[in-house]
Amino acid sequence: MAPTGVSQAQVPYLLKALTDAGWLVRLRRGLYAGTGQLPGGVDVPPFVLATALVSPSAIALWSALAHHDLTDQVPVVVTAITPRKVVTPSMRESDSSDRRHVWRAAGIDCQFVTLSEQRYRIGLERQWISEHFVFSITDRERTVLDTFAMPGRFGGISEGLGVLERSLATIDVEKLVDYALRYGSQTLVKRLGWALEQAGVGMTVLTPLMESASASYAVLDPGRPRRGRHDRRWKLVLNVSGREGT
Repeated sequence: MAPTGVSQAQVPYLLKALTDAGWLVRLRRGLYAGTGQLPGGVDVPPFVLATALVSPSAIALWSALAHHDLTDQVPVVVTAITPRKVVTPSMRESDSSDRRHVWRAAGIDCQFVTLSEQRYRIGLERQWISEHFVFSITDRERTVLDTFAMPGRFGGISEGLGVLERSLATIDVEKLVDYALRYGSQTLVKRLGWALEQAGVGMTVLTPLMESASASYAVLDPGRPRRGRHDRRWKLVLNVSGREGT
């Protein structure tokens, strides 16, 4: 709907004028956000901008780790998950193959990972930044889970093992186990079950994971060669060095 006193045909020109003046920022076609320069306006926080680009979506992965104080690293890209297939502007470029695509909007680089609807919906929560802004984000347990479900996005399984060790006293382990069972990945069940047992979690909690694990072997770290000690309890190839494997 056009503002009072402005015809529908004039709206594009008005939006362009407001954008050129710095009062609005264009996120994508048909979607604009106000800035702090707009009278009575405030800057839109990066997490709110990112989740507005793609709907539905939720802040996740590295961004969620940092938000929940589960890592000391400061992400330079806002990461989110979504059940939608996302086509970023960079994907339309002729040299777009063989690189991870980011969506740059309002000076913020955003990266979206597409998951099935079932996996996307697990462990989401809404968080208010202020009275004006709210966004969806993976909760602490789901954020920990993702380091085992998608270790390649964290540089390997070592990040997940470190995150689990640091967070074990502050997370709901039974909720984490429930999320793993709902996720629908045998490899995830094995990785997480093994890691929790190594961390000292008792079998009362771990039994549902062990009972659901398949008999075939999976690798602990998918980014490394399939070589290492075989753990018969969890049917895992422990293909990482140090105390975790070889």
